[in-house]
Amino acid sequence: MIQRSESQRKGEEKTMDRATLRSLQQPLKQRYLQQPAEGTIRLSANGTIGAQNLSCSVQTGQAIVAAGLHPSTGGDGTLACSGDLLLQALAACAGVTLAAVATNRGFMIQGNIQATGELDVRGTLGIDPQVPVGFRSITLSLELQSDLSVELVTDLVQTTEKYCVVLQTLRSVLPIEVESSNTSA
Repeated sequence: MIQRSESQRKGEEKTMDRATLRSLQQPLKQRYLQQPAEGTIRLSANGTIGAQNLSCSVQTGQAIVAAGLHPSTGGDGTLACSGDLLLQALAACAGVTLAAVATNRGFMIQGNIQATGELDVRGTLGIDPQVPVGFRSITLSLELQSDLSVELVTDLVQTTEKYCVVLQTLRSVLPIEVESSNTSA
């Protein structure tokens, strides 16, 4: 279940032109060049575990997303699947990055982005210890419409790949620390 903000329900979208984007980013770039430590930010996500229906509700910037088990692992399909959320984050990040790069270069481009992942649920269900838990592969498909040459579109996509935070994070091996605490209820 996803709860949307009023502006999202009305379908409102703010437009960003090249000059506005550059005027917003230039002082930030200058500050981070002069003070590199200020370029490091910490993002976080918080969830509340729901014991009754095997769910975890996560607050995003615009909505609360209730995630649960995928039907292939015992869920009923009424809650968002965390694997879908991962793919949605990838598609959203790639789309925003592509739009920012195109806008920064003065290009007009539209299209659709799809992230598709394949995983074997036998791993997460503990059925076969030889089956890895997680996605085996992910494909990011960009169907773009523009008047740009093939070379410009290729460069735009390559630049998007280079600067897409979620894509680069998924491609990297990074340390993830798991911490826990337990208090009496």
